Amino acid sequence: MRMPEVSVVMPVYNGEKYIRQAIESVFIQDVSLELLVIDDGSWDGTAGILKEYEGRENFRYFRNSSNLGAAGSRNRGVREARGRYIAFLDADDWWEEGKLSAQLKQLKSTGRVLCSTGRTLMDSSGADTGRYIPVKETVTYRDLLSHNSINCSSVVVKKEAALEFPMEHDDSHEDYITWLKILKKYGPAVGIDRPYLKYRLSEGGKSRNKLKSARMTYHVYRYVGYGPVKSTCFFISYALHGLWKYRKK
Repeated sequence: MRMPEVSVVMPVYNGEKYIRQAIESVFIQDVSLELLVIDDGSWDGTAGILKEYEGRENFRYFRNSSNLGAAGSRNRGVREARGRYIAFLDADDWWEEGKLSAQLKQLKSTGRVLCSTGRTLMDSSGADTGRYIPVKETVTYRDLLSHNSINCSSVVVKKEAALEFPMEHDDSHEDYITWLKILKKYGPAVGIDRPYLKYRLSEGGKSRNKLKSARMTYHVYRYVGYGPVKSTCFFISYALHGLWKYRKK
């Protein structure tokens, strides 16, 4: 196949319940793309579902020889990608039609390297919770320090930036660290305030375990170089935004 414009990187671990919906939402996008599924050692029926897509020239399957975690699996996908842009999608989330074309248009017209979208919060069964998380048209580094408004499954980013700043520190929010590093070097991200992402609140996920998520967020600020005092200030802002974001949950 010719070189795709977008490489969609999808890590999965025991995702048989949801991954088909995620995959189908990729293949309805109206841009030139490839989908790279990085299987991090699934032992359920995930592999059987993925076999259904083996004949597609824009589908590529990789199975890790050892468990790398979500960050390591995404990094492997970025290294294997052939597209100019990288899009991330977790195997339990899905997209609306037109998401990638809208993001490419914004990236090209603004000259920025990273674009995210708004998201609708879905429950574990995939039903709409009635909660929508918006995103600003311009997300600055300072904005991002106050709270992480960039959801990983909504991101499209230039490949060179994703390669330069791979996801690290699994004991933290590894994607948040990467966005901060990218924005610090390359300037603001562009946002599209539409619910192109359907974000599933899986049982036991980070969005459910607020205490664990809080600890991980504090570590983010330490990992990007801030001392205890500034990290605590940023964490307080994060906590206040979190109370607002999930106030109906």
